[in-house]
Amino acid sequence: MTAHNMENRDLKQEVTDKYSLRGRVFHRIREDILNGKYKDHEELKEVAIGQELGVSRTPVREAFRQLELEGLIQIIPNRGAYVTGIKVKDIEDIYMIRSKLEGLCARWACEHITEEQLEEMEENIYLAEFHAARGHMEQMAELDNRFHTILYESCNSKMLEHLLKDYHQYVWRVRQKTLSSSRGAVSNVEHKYIMEAIKEKNPDKAEELANQHMINAFENMVDNGLLEMFD
Repeated sequence: MTAHNMENRDLKQEVTDKYSLRGRVFHRIREDILNGKYKDHEELKEVAIGQELGVSRTPVREAFRQLELEGLIQIIPNRGAYVTGIKVKDIEDIYMIRSKLEGLCARWACEHITEEQLEEMEENIYLAEFHAARGHMEQMAELDNRFHTILYESCNSKMLEHLLKDYHQYVWRVRQKTLSSSRGAVSNVEHKYIMEAIKEKNPDKAEELANQHMINAFENMVDNGLLEMFD
């Protein structure tokens, strides 16, 4: 290998490492904001977060810029970075957008889902039924996550999969509470109907069921006063 090629390889590796580090820092801070570790209006300090994550201030600062673009923090010049988090209006918007996108995802899954993905989806629903019947509600959120991940991956669209996974993460806190209640078992029944429509390769039915699934989830949050945690 020539010196020029070695230099190019080293440069590419340096760029890859830099962006993967920034990505890890960004996702960690975003996760901490969404799961409630950092409270609304709390100041985020570059040095403290850098020390906690074992990185320099540079990737933390870069993550802050990306978080500001997502609306999760506000950077005030000469003062600092402050958490803005997710508000009730954001939750409602996310669920209405998700209802349309999940419907589209289910529609495309009718054409693109593999036998392996369909088998995993069926197993997921069976396991959720098993745990719900025995009152193991702490398992329901994890199984719900996995069902939606399989659905997103089965649509054969990286762009749609990325969007849906991000929206799914944004509402993790409130979803944990809903799925640990009776909603978890009801949600799993809705998953079963969606899966059956996909298995039948009925795109209209799959889209309608997936769309309604998100609307039902949001209405359950409203009925149970779970959106108050975002006030």
